Amino acid sequence: MANEHAVEYADLLLTDSPKLRQRPGPDTWSPLEYACHVRDVLLMQRERVLAARRSDTPETTPMGRDERVEHDGYADQKPSDVGRQLRDAALLFANVLDRLDAGDWERTLIFSYPEPEKRSLRWLALHTLHELRHHLLDMHRQLDT
Repeated sequence: MANEHAVEYADLLLTDSPKLRQRPGPDTWSPLEYACHVRDVLLMQRERVLAARRSDTPETTPMGRDERVEHDGYADQKPSDVGRQLRDAALLFANVLDRLDAGDWERTLIFSYPEPEKRSLRWLALHTLHELRHHLLDMHRQLDT
């Protein structure tokens, strides 16, 4: 499922719309920034799955979602590169999920946001899919208007 969404993101990033880099407001990311965020979420979640397989109930490190926008220069990245990277990140994430057995899905991590809470890898996968869908809608709303 993540792979299908990644293809849709990549297709949206190939648009020549000037809206791709435009923020609709100071506190709302541009479509390109949303795509960069999703790419990084997929990579981060992959590492979290691998950590949960290595040790019992590891504590996750926040990804610094807001800081990454500036620190990694999301707005200045080449959309076609981000699309390719996003597709690759989805494949990498899907690969680690495909390798989980029935017991692995119940392995847990401690997520710190909004309060420290134990979550299963099943929850992590569903939450990640929700993020992909949610931000894809954000991009469509901005590009289709």
